[in-house]
Amino acid sequence: MSKPTVLIVDDEPDLCELLSITLGRMGLESRAVADLATARAALKEGRFDLCLTDMQLPDGDGLELVEWLQIERPELPVAVITAHGSVERAVRALKLGAFDFVSKPLDLADLRKLVAQAIKLTGHGAGADAGDTVGPRLLGASPAMQQLRELIGRVARSQAPVHIAGESGTGKELVAQLIHESGPRREAPFVPVNCGAIPTELMESELFGHKRGSFTGAVADRKGLVQTADGGTLFLDEVADLPLHMQVKLLRVIQEKTVRPVGESRETAVDVRILSATHRDLASLVAEGLFREDLYYRVNVIEIRVPPLRARLEDVAELARAILARLAKRSRQPVPEIAADAMRLLATYHYPGNVRELENILERALTLSVDGPVTVKDIAIRAGPTTSPAVDVGDLALDAQVDHIQRDAIIKALEQARYNKTAAAKLLGITFRALRYRIKKLGIE
Repeated sequence: MSKPTVLIVDDEPDLCELLSITLGRMGLESRAVADLATARAALKEGRFDLCLTDMQLPDGDGLELVEWLQIERPELPVAVITAHGSVERAVRALKLGAFDFVSKPLDLADLRKLVAQAIKLTGHGAGADAGDTVGPRLLGASPAMQQLRELIGRVARSQAPVHIAGESGTGKELVAQLIHESGPRREAPFVPVNCGAIPTELMESELFGHKRGSFTGAVADRKGLVQTADGGTLFLDEVADLPLHMQVKLLRVIQEKTVRPVGESRETAVDVRILSATHRDLASLVAEGLFREDLYYRVNVIEIRVPPLRARLEDVAELARAILARLAKRSRQPVPEIAADAMRLLATYHYPGNVRELENILERALTLSVDGPVTVKDIAIRAGPTTSPAVDVGDLALDAQVDHIQRDAIIKALEQARYNKTAAAKLLGITFRALRYRIKKLGIE
């Protein structure tokens, strides 16, 4: 097999020589050109596995080459070399489709990591074909899901921070995991962190680690979650729940690619790709002063929106069968069929809890069905308009109307309280015991 080849686009002979020597020691071939016109001609004529381009070139801007490559050679990863401190231009390059960036003066260790990861994307290592990894695990043939799969495949080829937006229960963590597994970091750790579940006083130690004796209870050195993800992907779920003082520290990790454990005087280099998610509107939180604007622009370089289930109801049948098969396998029982009227009911419900709610409905139905198909009697929902959580209760008995209203109120409270039943009971103004009784009576679990 021929050696991977890198095209260097830079008009500084000394830098080109340094890059050529570094790449040669990595077992790679390289070719250097000094301007955009020659670079375009070389890319049209030859086969390359990576393009490294400077921003400032004699006949234009390196960003022009990044844009051109997205049209002419979208499969070719391109990384940009930026002046020290030009974060805005680096972020713009990532938005345009650059794989990653490296700043001057060059840190050769960082450069070698970047090159090694990029080369994996062009058939010389894991992650060469993102599409094969994404397709089978993200169910649904609706246009919304086809677009989502395509977008995951594209962003997996980059190292840009990605923010995954969507309602609770839509599968944001699955999307993050697929981005990781479809890219060049797939053999390294994927570390999910629920920012809303870590107590504020422990958050810095959990994320960044600590030295022995740095605080009461620190009986040994401990590596933080950021360092655990070194070389891989750090997924910050519910990133909107980070307190402001932690947002500052996270921003430094992203910008400087270093971390300093609690009680440590020196910073340690880390190489992580940041993915984040939240069901809240980050832009609104920025406007309210609850989320730092500079951090918002760093974690939200690329945004992916996961559609709610009510926006892709044509996928419900496929999802329902797959979920039932998984649940039946887990409980070691035969996979039941779903009766036609039961499937129609599932396909016309509005799903305020999205795929997570569909799974809960089917788990209960599987428990109630006895040696036969899942029927309407086994499904504790009533169909309503797909565009609104409201339901036409005109034809329902009074008890059914009350049950429906109670059920919606309880589901909303549980979502708002992140499924903490004690907190949800407080929101509803009832006791924990009363809430537990209603959850059981209405079949919410």
